[in-house]
Amino acid sequence: MERFKQAQRAARGTGERPEHPGPPPTGFSLLPWLLMGLGSFSNLLQGKTPNPWVGGLGLLAFNSLYVYVTFRSFDREKRRAVSTRVALLLMGLVTTGLAVAYGGNWLMFFLLLGLATGATLRGPWLGRTGVLLAVYAGVVCAFKSGSDAVNIAYGTFLSSMVTAAILSLSEAVRELNAAREELARRAVEKERMRFSRDLHDLLGHTLSVIVVKSEAARRLAPRDMDAALGQITDIESVGRQALTEIREAVTGYREGSLATELTRARSALAAAGMRPVVRQSGAPLDPQAEALLGWVVREAVTNVVRHSRASRCEITVASAAERVRLTVSDDGEGGGGVGGAAPSRSEGRGEGRGEGEGRSEGQGEGTGEGTGTGTAAAGAGAGIGGTGLKGLTERLAAAGGSLRAGPSPRGGFTVTAELPTEPTPARPAPLEPVARGSAR
Repeated sequence: MERFKQAQRAARGTGERPEHPGPPPTGFSLLPWLLMGLGSFSNLLQGKTPNPWVGGLGLLAFNSLYVYVTFRSFDREKRRAVSTRVALLLMGLVTTGLAVAYGGNWLMFFLLLGLATGATLRGPWLGRTGVLLAVYAGVVCAFKSGSDAVNIAYGTFLSSMVTAAILSLSEAVRELNAAREELARRAVEKERMRFSRDLHDLLGHTLSVIVVKSEAARRLAPRDMDAALGQITDIESVGRQALTEIREAVTGYREGSLATELTRARSALAAAGMRPVVRQSGAPLDPQAEALLGWVVREAVTNVVRHSRASRCEITVASAAERVRLTVSDDGEGGGGVGGAAPSRSEGRGEGRGEGEGRSEGQGEGTGEGTGTGTAAAGAGAGIGGTGLKGLTERLAAAGGSLRAGPSPRGGFTVTAELPTEPTPARPAPLEPVARGSAR
């Protein structure tokens, strides 16, 4: 009922018509059927009933039990409670006593008993219970007034079956609507998370490449204008590609390519003054594994460029019969490598405020981003980096894979991703083949 009122208020505020089917039924919807007992009440008022005090108390007891049972029948837990079943049994005893004692209009209480039974006993036992109750009502009526036995038995059976069918259908419709709303809410939440991860991974990498190439162009401009123009051309290309990828991310059609990301990684690392070493071995990967590993390469290399201050970055892709492993390692500072944990301080002058979970107190040229406060996460058990690697961990876990990030024993930082592989038919080599075991 509260959800219905909230939907009505929201609809009035926006001027739209709500799709909610209306307020849920309650015991009030079954109260009008008590009017069937007006004949008995009239007999009491007119003095046509022997022992009117007994009849009045019986009528009061029946109505009280009817209200108690019907109102509890709209709550699943209360409907199945022992107290509700006991009240229904007492209601049957009172109905039988009034029918045997007075007959006539008092026999109509069997129909109300059938209605309460149908409202309470919804399930596999309802059919048998309804038949037994109808037969019982017919026998009692035949004992008291043989002419109405068939009608009372039929009415009792019909009232129990129809009431149960209508209320069960109404409950099922509301449960389906609730399930639909929950599925819609989860779909919106899932899409919001997907878009958030995609936007983080896309913009984080692209902006890092643009910053690195802009710095390279600024350094090269005084002594080699042609090389500086080459870097500016790369910035334009990266920006146009970023626009395309963001449009694809918005529509949900973007699929990553491992070969493309490896090529971009080499370019970004070289522009940052690092020596890229890319090795790839094994069978071709299925599209899902390529897309996921492409995201890992993008995020890991972005963190290397941002935080590691390394001179060398090695990317290794090894595909076996059942699993593929991707490793991205650098020889930079162990606390600020590919895991995304930046040093707590950056040098230089300019704008520099850290982003993520950590803090950058320096004033560098946009290079003070950080997602940790000192040391990076050591392995999967200790937690992984910032938002980017956490999102990748969720993606790989959903595909049956894993992601580990932490300082390397030899120094630097290492990200290792593993995924199950599926057999994929051989395909042509990419136009720009990845160098195996060599740097470009």
